[in-house]
This record gives sequence, structure tokens and C-alpha cells, in this order.
Amino acid sequence: MLAVAAIAILVILVTWRKMNAFIALFMASLVVGVGAGLGPMVTLKHFQDGLGATMGGIAAVIALGAMLGKLLAESGAAQVLAERFSAFFGPQRVGWCVAALAVSVGLVTWFAVGLLLLLPVLITLSRETKRPFLLLAIPLLSFLSVMHGLMPPHPGPVAAIAALGANTGAVLGWGFVIGLPTAAVAGPLFARLAARHVQADPPAVVRPSSVVRPRPSFGVTAGIVGLPIGLMMLGTAAELCLPAGQPLRGALTAVGHPVFALVISVLAAGWFFQRACGFTRSELLGFTEASVAGIGMALLVVAGGGGFARVLREAGVANAMGELAGTLHLPPLLYAWMVAAFIRVATGSATVAITAAAGIMAPLLQTDPSIHREMLVLAIGCGSLFLSHLNDGGFWIVKESLGLTVGQTLRTWTVTETLIGLTGLVLVLAVNALLHLSS
Repeated sequence: MLAVAAIAILVILVTWRKMNAFIALFMASLVVGVGAGLGPMVTLKHFQDGLGATMGGIAAVIALGAMLGKLLAESGAAQVLAERFSAFFGPQRVGWCVAALAVSVGLVTWFAVGLLLLLPVLITLSRETKRPFLLLAIPLLSFLSVMHGLMPPHPGPVAAIAALGANTGAVLGWGFVIGLPTAAVAGPLFARLAARHVQADPPAVVRPSSVVRPRPSFGVTAGIVGLPIGLMMLGTAAELCLPAGQPLRGALTAVGHPVFALVISVLAAGWFFQRACGFTRSELLGFTEASVAGIGMALLVVAGGGGFARVLREAGVANAMGELAGTLHLPPLLYAWMVAAFIRVATGSATVAITAAAGIMAPLLQTDPSIHREMLVLAIGCGSLFLSHLNDGGFWIVKESLGLTVGQTLRTWTVTETLIGLTGLVLVLAVNALLHLSS
């Protein structure tokens, strides 16, 4: 009952009272702590402990990811990718072009940033190929959303990996295996149906008035985008293939850690983009500082979700919810998805949903070591993307960016997110079953 009451308060404060999500998370934590007899000061301590532990694990990764995304945007590298992909795929395969762009840009930029970066390209492609706008827009949204919800270094997956002790490289690998088919179902396949029933014209392209600079080459851009992913995958491969204690394994594992991988990538991006675009050192510093300044609220929300999860755990709510799963005989992955989906629908925040759900599910790993940690991360990620509606900031970003009405957004974006959540769940359960059979 405490969990239900806390989440209900969270819903009321975020949706009806329009309260800041971090403050709402603290208030919900206070209700749980006081209701469980911990007292206000003990509850505050647990909240602070959870906040600090969460920030310590993910703050650097999120900040570095934001820096890399900012450098890609300011250098024109995203536009370079768009032009080369468009020329490679051609007008007959423009859907594949949109998907490839969304995956490439979405891996290292947040959903909203990726959408705004690629929107002019999307509009131009729609007009040049005479394809219905939604036939291209929905796949873009689908692939960007899957990248944001399932793949590190995005905030939600990073928080879940830290809370559940999963392997980052393995999450990346399985994220591609599960995420790409999920995005294909919710994107290109659904877009064919949606484009026949929802008519939407592309919005006008806003031409930037900034000074034109030289841009990096496609090879440099592709290398920078793929560098952090390659390093993290290399670290995972070293752990799987090299014997423990070998110096090479230790070196590759260190380089493959998300913080080291992103530091190397940001330094490489700064060095190459400075020479290609003519940036001064002061301009590069300004870009990185502006990117971090823009994610302050997101960091607080993620940290607040970690504090909320810690209070739930200390109050015994997390264990009780774990016991409920056993009582109902629900598979852990399904239960994790349901918890994340419920919080997502209630609060509208995928980040809050994935962070809180990961904290709630963490105690189950101690009682059931057979749970596949990477699959648990992905199940929670899929649940956190389920059913975006009017209480989700992403809903309004999509509506305004694509020039849709509320009704059109509900019939396109909301359905897309729902399909991502459901299809992702089915694939996670299927892959998990195959892993258990092969072990």
C-alpha cells in the first residue's frame, strides 16, 4: 500500500500540480519513509544516500554523453551523416536512410536533441521523395526512442546498469539485437498503417542564420560516433575472451568502461572537430559547458529516482514488491516491465520509471541469481517507453516539432511508444528463454 500511495502522490504532484519532478520524488519518498516508521530525518538520510550513490555512478557518463552530442551538433557532423546516408541509400530506400540516421545519431545524443538535429533532414527527404511525411517521421521517432531507452550512455539505461550490476557492453550488444527489430515493428511497419489514416504535412524548415563553417569529413564523423560504442564492446570482449589477471584484459576493460570510453571520445571529437571546423579552444570549452548546463535538471531527476528507490528499499517496500512477484508467480522480467510501465504511464517520465524500477528490482537479484541482469535492464527499458501520453514532455516535443495536433500525436507517437514497449517485452522474454535453454 505504501508503494501505491507513493506512486499516486508522484502522479498527482507531477501531472496535476505540475510540480518539479525532483521535488515530487522527494515528497513521495517522504511519504514512504514516514509511513514505514523511519521518521523524516532517517528518510532524508536514505534519500541522500540513494541520490549520492546514483549520481556517483552515472553523472560523469551523462555529462560526457551530452558533451559529445553538443560537439556533433555544433560541428555539423550530424548533417554530414545525413547527407552521406541519403546519397548512399537513394530515394527508393529512404526509409532505411532514416533508420540508419536515427541509430547513428541516437546512440550518442538524447531523444529531443536527435529529433531536432534530424528534423530538417527529415522534412527535406519527405519533400524530395514525395513520400508521406509520417511514413518517414514515425520510423525516425521509433529508432530514436529505442536508442534513448535501451542503450547506454543514455541516462535511464546507465542508471539501471549501475543499480543492477549489469555489463555495459553486453547491454549494448543485446540492445541492438532486441532494439532494432522492436524499432522496425513500431516504426516502418506501423508507419505504413498510420500514414493511410493520419494526414500530416511537414512543417516549414527553419534555415539557420549562423556563420557557415567547414564541416568534418564523413570518415571522421563516423569514427567519432562509433568510437565510444566500439571501446565499450571491446571491454566486454576482453572480459569474455581473455583470462583473468592478464594485463591486456585489465587495460581493455578499463578503456571499455563507459567513463573512459566517453572521455576518449570527447577528447577525440574536440581535437578532430577543432581542426576540421576551425573552432577556437574557447569555443570548444563553451560548447562543453553549455551541454552540461543544459542537463542539470535531468541529472537531478535521475538522482531523485535513485533516492526514491533507496527509500523504497529501506522501508521494505522493494522487498514486499519482490515477494508479491513470487506470490503472483510472475516471471521477474515481466514483473520488472510491469513496474516500469506503471511508473512511466503514471508520471510520464521514462527516466524516473527506469531508475525507480531498477531500484525496486535490485533485491530480487540476491534471492534469484538466475535472473539475467542484462535482460532485466532491457525489460525495464522497454517498460519505461510504454504508452507516452499527455503527461510526458516527449509527447509535446514530438507534437510541436512535427506540427501535429494532440489527436494526431496520440494516434501516431503514443501508438508507436506502446508498440515499442510491447514488442520489446516479447523479444526480451524470447531471448531470455533461449539463453536459459543454452546454459
